[in-house]
Amino acid sequence: MDENALGAIVELGGSRASNSRGTIECLTVIGQVEGHILLPEAAKTTKYEHVMPLLAAVEQSDEVDALLILLNTVGGDIEAGMGIAELIAGMSKPTASLVLGGGHSIGVPLAVAADRSFIAPSAAMTLHPVRMSGVVIGAPQTYSYLEKIQERIVSFITSNSRIDRAELTSLMLKTGELAADVGSVIYGEEAVRAGLIDEVGGLADALEYLYGAIDEKKRRS
Repeated sequence: MDENALGAIVELGGSRASNSRGTIECLTVIGQVEGHILLPEAAKTTKYEHVMPLLAAVEQSDEVDALLILLNTVGGDIEAGMGIAELIAGMSKPTASLVLGGGHSIGVPLAVAADRSFIAPSAAMTLHPVRMSGVVIGAPQTYSYLEKIQERIVSFITSNSRIDRAELTSLMLKTGELAADVGSVIYGEEAVRAGLIDEVGGLADALEYLYGAIDEKKRRS
């Protein structure tokens, strides 16, 4: 591995691999998705100012045929996460996501944004309502704002997966499963049965899908 490739992994969490079947860019979304506020240095983060230009570069590059997103995230900033998810969903190149360990909170839209989503059998996904921290103004406008954000997330997830809106809302508002919280945690097979994720699989499955999509795109062009 050359120094440039190693630097990309260290700085951006991305790498690129080529073989006779095509070139796939790999993007990792790990730890907490960092937004406009810097998180402590000890926290493992994915910085949106790194990911967004990387996605734009992948979309424009003649050298890259497809994108693989590896997810192991606790969630994070809503605006940053949704911005990344919307970029992935708007790409013309084949994309696949693979949830490993966890794809929690805002990690759910990131997972479903890809053309095809995969989840490891033991991986977990947490669905819950929108939360706000810090000083919150107790006014009707605040609750209206939260409802709009919630609707934005629900609409994105249901538009990019097979899950029913009523079932998604029920999972997000479920009580009694999370200690001192509202929501649900679902695992590999359960996420697929709910229609949230396309299939249970691993790295080889996600790569095989992308190579198949690359071949199909070449046949059409």
